[in-house]
Amino acid sequence: MTTSASSQACQVNTTCPYCGVGCGVSAEVTDNRLIAVSGDKHHPANQGRLCVKGSALHETTDLQGRLLQPQIDGQPVSWDQAIDKVARGFQETIAQYGPDSVAFYLSGQILTEDYYVANKLMKGFIGSANVDTNSRLCMSSAVAAHKRAFGADLVPGCYEDLELTDLLILVGSNTAWAHPVVYQRIVAAKKARPQMKIVVIDPRQTATCDIADLHLPLKHGSDGYLFTGLLSYLAVNEALDSSFINQHTEGFDNALQAASQFTGSVAEAARLCGLDETDLETLYRWYSETEKVVTLFSQGINQSSSGVDKGNAIINCHLATGKIGKPGAAPFSITGQPNAMGGREVGGLANQLAAHMDFSDPANIERVKAFWQAPHIARKEGLKAVDMFQAVHDGRIKAIWIMGTNPVASMPDADFIRDALQRCELVVVSDCVEKTDTTACADVLLPATGWAEKDGTVTNSERVISRQKGFLKPAGNSRHDWQIICSVAQAMGYAEGFPFSSPGEIFIEHAALSGFENNGKRFFDISALAELSERQYNEMTPVRWPQVKGAKTNPVRFFSDGKFNTPSGRARMLPVEPKAPLNQTSSHYPLVLNTGRIRDQWHTMTRTSKAIRLLNHIDQPFVDLSPVDALQYGISDSDLIEISNSLGRCVVRAKVTDGQPAGSLFMPIHWTAQFTSRARVDSLIASVCDPIAGQPESKHAPVTMRKLNPLWQGILITDQELTDLPCEYWCKVPTQKGFRYELAGLELPENWQDWLGALVEIGDDRIELNSSAAFRLATFADQQPELLFFASTAAVAKKSLPNSAWLSKQFDQTIGSAAQRMSLLAGKPVDNNDDCGAVICSCFEVGENTIRQAISQGADSTDKLAEKLKCGSNCGSCLPEIRALLT
Repeated sequence: MTTSASSQACQVNTTCPYCGVGCGVSAEVTDNRLIAVSGDKHHPANQGRLCVKGSALHETTDLQGRLLQPQIDGQPVSWDQAIDKVARGFQETIAQYGPDSVAFYLSGQILTEDYYVANKLMKGFIGSANVDTNSRLCMSSAVAAHKRAFGADLVPGCYEDLELTDLLILVGSNTAWAHPVVYQRIVAAKKARPQMKIVVIDPRQTATCDIADLHLPLKHGSDGYLFTGLLSYLAVNEALDSSFINQHTEGFDNALQAASQFTGSVAEAARLCGLDETDLETLYRWYSETEKVVTLFSQGINQSSSGVDKGNAIINCHLATGKIGKPGAAPFSITGQPNAMGGREVGGLANQLAAHMDFSDPANIERVKAFWQAPHIARKEGLKAVDMFQAVHDGRIKAIWIMGTNPVASMPDADFIRDALQRCELVVVSDCVEKTDTTACADVLLPATGWAEKDGTVTNSERVISRQKGFLKPAGNSRHDWQIICSVAQAMGYAEGFPFSSPGEIFIEHAALSGFENNGKRFFDISALAELSERQYNEMTPVRWPQVKGAKTNPVRFFSDGKFNTPSGRARMLPVEPKAPLNQTSSHYPLVLNTGRIRDQWHTMTRTSKAIRLLNHIDQPFVDLSPVDALQYGISDSDLIEISNSLGRCVVRAKVTDGQPAGSLFMPIHWTAQFTSRARVDSLIASVCDPIAGQPESKHAPVTMRKLNPLWQGILITDQELTDLPCEYWCKVPTQKGFRYELAGLELPENWQDWLGALVEIGDDRIELNSSAAFRLATFADQQPELLFFASTAAVAKKSLPNSAWLSKQFDQTIGSAAQRMSLLAGKPVDNNDDCGAVICSCFEVGENTIRQAISQGADSTDKLAEKLKCGSNCGSCLPEIRALLT
């Protein structure tokens, strides 16, 4: 750490709050402001790299939109009033209806210490296991698969294995966009060892395919058939490791019999997966001939009504060939959220108890009860997320506390979730953001600290525990989540169980519980960290679990000794019966809707939308569709289309792309009612779940679509934040000095002045153009644009509306001369070179037109473009798109 007395500057090493890669971040802080960030070169996860979202963290910590004061029924109150309201509300509900009438819904974005006290309060002191988390939507299928196979919820490998392997299979993971830093490590490994083979298994041709030796565009939801087919192939072609199977596994015969029954030949597997038989056999042959194989899997596997079986089908293949527990060989589930694993370590799921103990063994219950001195220990599993909100809707759960997440936008059947919360007698929401789709349903709002203020630990996908250090003062009257939970616990009469005055004290208790009566029974053991002093905790560097007290060494990889966390010590191979997605297409809903992330946004955009450059790459909700479907439905690129089914409807822009297979659509998860009129994609996802994991099937929703024919489209830029605009489609895009609204309407206003005047105040210093086909208005204050509005009838909208990005830049400029004003009203730059085109590289804000021009001038490689324009030289997330322009 470096300091300067004059400017109070310092550098703090902390952890990124985005995906499960768990990158280390060096934060430069001056006068309680985050000035800049860079990758921590000493952190094992990223070794100095950051993706574009991580690189923009310093642009997201302002106080605009922050929840700064407790509220009850929308009115500011003191913390004492708020804590009393929550404590009495829960106490009275429990007294009248029992402990299962209340619930907590947590988040993979809160810290391990927050999770620990929330879980302890509900399961140890209230006496219910109704604690679940949005990790249920992300990782629970993989968790269940790991527990069935290994006896414990753990990832056996580490990121280094992705670099050491000779065959890397990426399945159900657009790694280039969802986990960019891991992807860049893979890219570097491939460049260093070109003989390394990479296979991408995904219905879509994503950015990740950029480095693939083989892309298998399988039929949606058919992954289970592919991997049971692989197991059959390995047996038929004598590629099994019989010694490993006999010494270290159980259940092989049943697993192979089930696989052979459903996919006994390559031809049958190819037919069921909709793949070319030769391509599939190539994968199978590479797998059988390669000793070091890593299968990296994520949401495309997990978010399925048979996600657990798919996970076990992958693991079966690794166990059958002994490709596990070795450098460069592992099944590897990569986590979607920054602390999904840390939350599970403390029991953050409803079917867990604590410290990797569950309810299946009564001894676990007594053990945790004794350690916590718990007066009302829960003795059975609670309700998983989908069932929990069903119980809220039914009135069985009458009080719910939601912490750091936005279920009205992220849960399946999202409109049902909103209705459930509106019915609930007491809804408490802790968040750092004031206005979300979920806070709109809250009776009590509790202001929580944000990423730059929070202090504690997180665990990433390779089991590395890192300190997330708060380096800014808590904003307004916000408090840390663990402080809020402990205050409520104390107000409920449980002060003896929640005496904590720092996150370090909580972590030490958590570490001690992991080793309590363990003796090697549970692989999750960090008891060596239970004796840390407060100073040692604050200075703790990243450490991978296990960390067993008294152990001379702790394994980097699990299972190198062939010992598993099962009663027999053997890994279990499971018979898998592959299944198609539960809800199939029909004549009414003939298309399959798939959901996922885009490159530069995170979850429901509450943080990333503050970094304006992160909206430059993709600024509006969209749906990818194939040219075949576009032709059939009469849709062109950027048309507005309606996606619908029996649950709801969304209105988004069409993006026609060869990478999308015919008969299917892809829509991102990020847009909410705070940013657009109708683009909450989870309102189209049914509450269909894996029967074991309870994870929703978010990758396969039958839908239909139709082209909308708006009578007009427009662009409005103002410094005022507007909601519920009177038109069929609107999308809010934050800009440097205000907000840009993309608009479209099915009814043509009689008078544009009146329509606009009902929304915003129109100044006197104005210029305008009014014709039968278009209306344009610009107002100014001291030579600064104050309001810009461009509207055109549908017949001319695509040609006559200016480039939105260019227009947004003009809003930030001084417009002094008459020529500049007329250029603005014309919607065209005086110099055409001023339009850089759609942004490709967000790190350096380099647009498509600029890149194309540089290519035409001889910059005919990514290295030359990086030297000339810098594009692609930072996080590398844009390189697939740059390569596409080069070809």
